[in-house]
Amino acid sequence: MRDLTISSFFNRKMLLCIYTGFSSGLPLFFILQLLPAWLRLNDVDLKTIGFFTLVQLPYLLKFLWAPWLDKISPFSIGYRKGWLLITQLGLIVTLPIFGLLNPHTMMDEVILFSLLTAFLSATQDIAIDAYRREILADKQLGNGNSIHINAYRISSLIPGGLSLIFSHYNTWLETYLFTTAFMFPMLIVTLCLKEPNHQFTQDKKSLFLPALKEFFNRSTLSNAIAILAFIALYKLGDSLATALATPFYIDMKYNNLEIGSIAKNAALWPSILGGFLGGILFTKCGLNRALWISGFIQMFSILGFVWLASEGPFQHVGSYELNMLKVVIGIESLGVGMGATQLVTLIAKNTNPLFTATQFALFTGISAVPRTLLNSFSGVLSESLGWTNYFWLCIFLAIPGMLLLFKVAPWTEKE
Repeated sequence: MRDLTISSFFNRKMLLCIYTGFSSGLPLFFILQLLPAWLRLNDVDLKTIGFFTLVQLPYLLKFLWAPWLDKISPFSIGYRKGWLLITQLGLIVTLPIFGLLNPHTMMDEVILFSLLTAFLSATQDIAIDAYRREILADKQLGNGNSIHINAYRISSLIPGGLSLIFSHYNTWLETYLFTTAFMFPMLIVTLCLKEPNHQFTQDKKSLFLPALKEFFNRSTLSNAIAILAFIALYKLGDSLATALATPFYIDMKYNNLEIGSIAKNAALWPSILGGFLGGILFTKCGLNRALWISGFIQMFSILGFVWLASEGPFQHVGSYELNMLKVVIGIESLGVGMGATQLVTLIAKNTNPLFTATQFALFTGISAVPRTLLNSFSGVLSESLGWTNYFWLCIFLAIPGMLLLFKVAPWTEKE
């Protein structure tokens, strides 16, 4: 039994899930963590930073061009491999350009290149999600997705940790070049990938409507709508809570060296633990109960932000204040990692191999709705409510997703 458990985590497919997670997470956390920190350290106001999250719209709308990734094989090297190569090359060219921009006088250009980065990243995600779903058997989804989420969360330590430390001693252009360098190992892996087997539909006109119709025809209309609503709402609370995490830490009077150092260390092991716990919960308890347990942990992890906000901002940051930040980041990493693992597993299990890229893009796009739309008002809400009340609101907004579990994943019904 022990050998079986070890082999289920340590094999070639699970190693590839490390690659998919890191490749997906790095550009996203570049947008979510490094760019807001750069803007805030350049005295851009919270309202502007909040509305800046609208540059993430490509993650929401990626289902519109996802069918083309099931139709076109770039360079004739494969549907997945070809698109991964194009998007990763695009990101390597685009990310350093931010170091040449001034957010005070060139905000239009900042927004333009942020949208381009999000478009390339979202397109890469379409190919990555489809690739991961095609190489994993159903019984491997729990472990595979937990490892993917682990690597995805760990990748945040680059833009949200190492890059912030690096920026303390170097220019922003050098910082963006440093961050971009971590894309090159992913590009090398992409060049060595073997294209997976596909089960595409023969419909050459449009894949979006057939993919949507297939999903709604599987069960009742009410069940299909409940699943889509759940995907959108399950991570609403923690998504809003972390939308302005780095600017929040800055407002609490931590500097970028302290934030980067603590994020790098305090987030690492809880992220790994959260991902593995998510996979173990899925294996031992089934998806339904894993969604319940992870959802509660994810929701209550927001209390750490409430605690930190009620204590700060600090006149002086000493060992006690630094330990507070460690606890908050550690608990948040654990909760978010567990919740994300279960949500991605639910999405994967509801994806038909005939429409892998399109349906995965549609479902993950729906999950990005709160992060993209509601989070755009995070700056307005935090300024009008204050940080403490803002995080209490985030806890309240986590409740609707938990209530939908009664319909989508009843505790007594083992998946």
